[in-house]
Amino acid sequence: MSRKPSRAERPAQALPAARRDQQRRARAELEFDDPAILGTLFGQFDANLVHIENRLGVYISARGNKVQIEGPEDSVARARDVLKSMHERLETGQDVDSGAVEALITMSAEPTLEGIISGESDSPPIMIRTRKKTIVPRSAMQIDYMRALAKSDMIFALGPAGTGKTYIAVAQAVSQLMTGSVQRLILSRPAVEAGERLGFLPGDMKEKVDPYLRPIYDALYDCMPPEQVERRIASGEIEIAPIAFMRGRTLGDAFVILDEAQNTTPAQMKMFLTRFGQNSRMVICGDPRQVDIPGGDAQSGLADAVRRLEGVDGIAMIRFTVEDVVRHPIVGRIVEAYEGVGA
Repeated sequence: MSRKPSRAERPAQALPAARRDQQRRARAELEFDDPAILGTLFGQFDANLVHIENRLGVYISARGNKVQIEGPEDSVARARDVLKSMHERLETGQDVDSGAVEALITMSAEPTLEGIISGESDSPPIMIRTRKKTIVPRSAMQIDYMRALAKSDMIFALGPAGTGKTYIAVAQAVSQLMTGSVQRLILSRPAVEAGERLGFLPGDMKEKVDPYLRPIYDALYDCMPPEQVERRIASGEIEIAPIAFMRGRTLGDAFVILDEAQNTTPAQMKMFLTRFGQNSRMVICGDPRQVDIPGGDAQSGLADAVRRLEGVDGIAMIRFTVEDVVRHPIVGRIVEAYEGVGA
C-alpha cells in the first residue's frame, strides 16, 4: 500500500501561475534552534502548518529544523511572523493550540506583531504574568486592553462573548495581587439573569449565587493554584460576591471587576462605580447587545454609563468586535450570525 509523502519529504512547490501573476512572489526560510519542540510547533499531522497555509494562501515545506514558506510577499511575511511567534511561545512554556494559532494569524495583519510578542528594544513586552501562566494578547484589540489595564484607573471592556474581557481582567487582577500593588481582589456580577431570581433557587446565599459567579472562579483557577484561591478567599484577599453586596462600601486598595455589567440597572451601576476608592482599579465588562434584565424594557446600566462617561479623563473604553473572538473560530461565526439576524 502506497504512503502519501509527509510534509517534510515533499519539496517546495510553486503555487499556480495564475495566482503567481497576481502579486509579487516571495520565499522565506526559517531555522529553529530547538528541534525538540518542532513536533508541537507543526501540530499533529502538520495540522498547524496546514492551517497557516489555508488561511494565508502560502505553501510551507519542512525539512529537519528548517521551514520554507512560498507565496505572495505579504502572506509569506505574515506566515513567517506567525511561526516565529508560535516557536517563542513554546520556548517559554506556553501552549500553542488551534485557538492560539488562529489568533496569531489574525494578529499577523498588524505590522507590530513581532514587537507585541517579544517586546521592542525600548519597551517591555505586552504580557500578564500569573502564578500558573503568562498571558499575551491574542487579538489586536487585546493589545489595547492590556495597555489600558496597566495604566487606566477605570476600564470599560465592551463586546461579545469569547473576546477575553473577563479572563484578561482576572489575570491582571491576580498579577497585581501577586506583586502586592493591590491588597485584595473584588469580583462581582449581577446575580439575576434571564428572568431567574435568587429566591427561587435552593440553598443558602453562597449556594444561590455561586452558579452565577462560576466563570469568575474558572478564570481564577486558571491563573492560580486552586489551594491558593481557596486560601485567599477564606482570608478575604479575594472576594467574589453579587453586586448587591457592594452597597455602602468604599473599595480601596483593590482591583475590582464587574462582569456581565449589561445586566445592571442604571441605579446599580451608579452605586457600583461610586464605590471606587484610593489606590484601586476598576474594570467593567459586558456585552451591551446581550441584555437579560427581567422585564424586557428596562434600561441597561452599562449602556447608560458608557453614554455618560465617554471621554471622561482616567476612564478607558475598549470595544471588542466579532473579529476579536479568540475561542474556537466557530464562536466568532455564531456571534456574527446572531448579530446579523434581527440586530
